[in-house]
Amino acid sequence: MPYFKTEVISNQQLASDIFVIKTGWSEQSVGAGQFFMIKAWKNELPLMRPISVFKKEKHALSFMYRVVGKGTELLRQLKVGDEITLLGPSGNGFPCGEVSGKIALVGGGVGIPPLYETAKTLLINGNQVDIYLGFKEEIFAVEDFQQVCTNLYIATETGAYGAAGFITDIIDVTKYDALFTCGPEAMMIKLAEQCYEKNVKCWLSIEKRMGCGIGACLVCNCKTNKGMMRTCKDGPIFSAEMFF
Repeated sequence: MPYFKTEVISNQQLASDIFVIKTGWSEQSVGAGQFFMIKAWKNELPLMRPISVFKKEKHALSFMYRVVGKGTELLRQLKVGDEITLLGPSGNGFPCGEVSGKIALVGGGVGIPPLYETAKTLLINGNQVDIYLGFKEEIFAVEDFQQVCTNLYIATETGAYGAAGFITDIIDVTKYDALFTCGPEAMMIKLAEQCYEKNVKCWLSIEKRMGCGIGACLVCNCKTNKGMMRTCKDGPIFSAEMFF
C-alpha cells in the first residue's frame, strides 16, 4: 500500500474541539467506513494517526477529528497548501451490500464521521436510513447528516439539543432490519447486546490505538469468539455476533 503525499485544501472548526480537514486525493475508490493513517509531521512524533473518512469527493477526502493530543494538535495547526501524507484506504468498511430495508445508523461523539458515507451508500441502494447521533452537549455536523438520511434523531446528555440522555435511550432496535454503529465502547456494547437479544443484524466500527495500520504490529488486537483479530486488517467493522 503506497503512501500518498498531498496538500491540505481546508481545515475548518466545527465545534470547540472538533475539526474537519480536507485533503487532495486520487481517483482510487474508498469504501464506506474505511480509514487512513495520516501524518503531517516529521520528527515530532514517530507514528501516523488512524482517522476514518468523513466525506469523499472526486479529488478530495475529508476527515473529522477531535483535538485530544499532540498528533491531532499538529493536524489542527495545518493550513491550506501544507503537505500531508495519507496511507490507505484501510479496513473492510461497512457491509452496505449485505443489508436491505430499514437500516439504523447510530453514532456517538467523534464516532459519527464514518456513518456519513455509509448513509449515502445505503440511500443510493434504496434503503430507508434512520440516523441517531448522540453528543454530550455541543452538537456538530447535524446539517450534513440531514442530507443523507430518511429521519434524523439527536440526543444530548445535558438536554441542550434533541432528547435528553443517551442516544441508546431513544432507539428501538426491533424496528430495524440492521444496525451499524460507531462511537464510545459502552454505547456500542449496549446496542450490540440489544440487537443480539432481538435477532437484529448489527455491525460495530471498533476504534483502537494503532501503530502501523497495516496489520503488522498487532497493537490494535481485539478479542472475539473467533480468537484475536487485528482491528486495522480484519476490521475495523465487526459483526456483533463475534463478541457473544
